[in-house]
Amino acid sequence: MYLVPASAKLDRVNHVPRDPSMSSFDDAIERSSVVKGFNIVRSTREHAPELAGNAFSCGNCHLNVGQRAHSLPLVGVASRYPQFCDRENRQVGLADQVIDCAQRHLNARVDDRESQSVTDVVAYITWLSKDIPSRYLRREDPPIDPSAFVPVSELNPARGADLYAKKCSQCHGADGQGVDLAIAHPGPLWGPESWSDGGDAARIYVLASFIRRSMPLLNPGAMTDEEAQQIAAYINAQERPRYAAKQHDYRGSTIPVDAVYYKQTRARITRASTRQ
Repeated sequence: MYLVPASAKLDRVNHVPRDPSMSSFDDAIERSSVVKGFNIVRSTREHAPELAGNAFSCGNCHLNVGQRAHSLPLVGVASRYPQFCDRENRQVGLADQVIDCAQRHLNARVDDRESQSVTDVVAYITWLSKDIPSRYLRREDPPIDPSAFVPVSELNPARGADLYAKKCSQCHGADGQGVDLAIAHPGPLWGPESWSDGGDAARIYVLASFIRRSMPLLNPGAMTDEEAQQIAAYINAQERPRYAAKQHDYRGSTIPVDAVYYKQTRARITRASTRQ
């Protein structure tokens, strides 16, 4: 088994099919780097404070240290880079992606793709992509089919708030800052310690797809497509850190309709809401 199943509940939140500290390596230097990368993904602020400008860790989104199905798994990811990034309007390598993710979601200031912490995370992701069946090299199908997307202008943050209180607050708290669960501590969903307004998680459909398959950890996959989108709309209606370089995004492409923190998108949503 290379991935923890998406149906696994809270009691398996720390389980990993492949632990590099328990694995054999031909090269001691590679082993050291991979183990460090594993620890950084699991607890970023503790092991690489330069990559963590907030209370988030990579593992808050890449559940089970990137080894859980339908929770942004890192298994097989290395084989997909380099690739063209529409948002950046350029070709990016794996190290570029690690830095970009840290800047947008962990509010990190690091921009050195040769830094040891970035090198270690890349080493871990690369190790996860070695000697695995080819089916793990493909992207997973999206948890929510685009045909089921509710138009952003029709989503209701008030309904999302009600659903959040019923289905999410037990672990994430009424204030969205996370509850200490002893075996896990969910990261803040909004506020100064959460991801920035330029992150992938700041897009409603992206966040909803994660919620749909991965949450709540007490019963993953129990929500409907519509419920996940309403909750995502509520979460992404909150204040969060500003990504300073956001004005440079999507220079060569159209801003996605669910990227609600971009002023052009907000203007379109406002006009649509006014017409209703």
